[in-house]
Amino acid sequence: MRVLGPADLPAALEVLNADPVTNVFAEYRSRITQLDQRWLGGQMWGYVADGELVSLCHVGANLVPVQAGEDACAAFAERALRQRRLSSTIVGPHDAVARLWSALGPSWGPARDERWDQPHLAISSDPWIEADPGVRRTEAGEVDELYPACVAMYTEEVGVSPEADGGRNMYRARVSQLVNRGWSFSRIENGKVLFKAEIACASPLACQVQGVYVDPAHRGQGLGARGMASVVEFARREVAPTVALYVNAHNLPARAAYAKVGFTQTTTFSTLMF
Repeated sequence: MRVLGPADLPAALEVLNADPVTNVFAEYRSRITQLDQRWLGGQMWGYVADGELVSLCHVGANLVPVQAGEDACAAFAERALRQRRLSSTIVGPHDAVARLWSALGPSWGPARDERWDQPHLAISSDPWIEADPGVRRTEAGEVDELYPACVAMYTEEVGVSPEADGGRNMYRARVSQLVNRGWSFSRIENGKVLFKAEIACASPLACQVQGVYVDPAHRGQGLGARGMASVVEFARREVAPTVALYVNAHNLPARAAYAKVGFTQTTTFSTLMF
């Protein structure tokens, strides 16, 4: 087990390429930071077996295991226990998260929220239903209208406001960053956001959608499914050929909407939040 740096990027990308859709977050972070700790805001750990890099672990605000089997998870957990917890979330494929938590839980726990069953979904084709023509890229001048919907979505999904503990400026900056990058999509009518979603990260082969939200007064009308069809069309045409996301298993309306669009389950994720 060792901390990776820029010289390790080619080998790390080989590991990530074993499952580029599932690993899109870690690949995105690897590419944009070149594994330089100054830009990672944390570290990328690597597990080496027989002289070959075989597993990774992104350690920052999110702790994310990559291609991590039993031995790699044991090594990552041992290293994590030697330092204070830096991450507010552990997220990734269910088996790896479970292995890490079995070792980390006694010291890091209890978690504020444990979400063990999160279907990871992907689509690599045109959407199966007609896209909503009212959904488009959010414009820079619409951040004021978009921001309250982002706060509402985050609070509903995570259970705490992103503005808690003085987080407003940082969260608004993140929202603006995604808008300016062209990764925010919304349907806004009379200053009100009816639907919105963002691309959180992307690689040459895949991108991951987050923050899917339908205004509560307009739910049950198909806006989520048609809106996601629009996002899939934009993303596959201009960002990456496969679009992925993960959803809580108990969120049946969202799962039904994604199924209508053409998303299918590829694996199961788990998320622990502190």
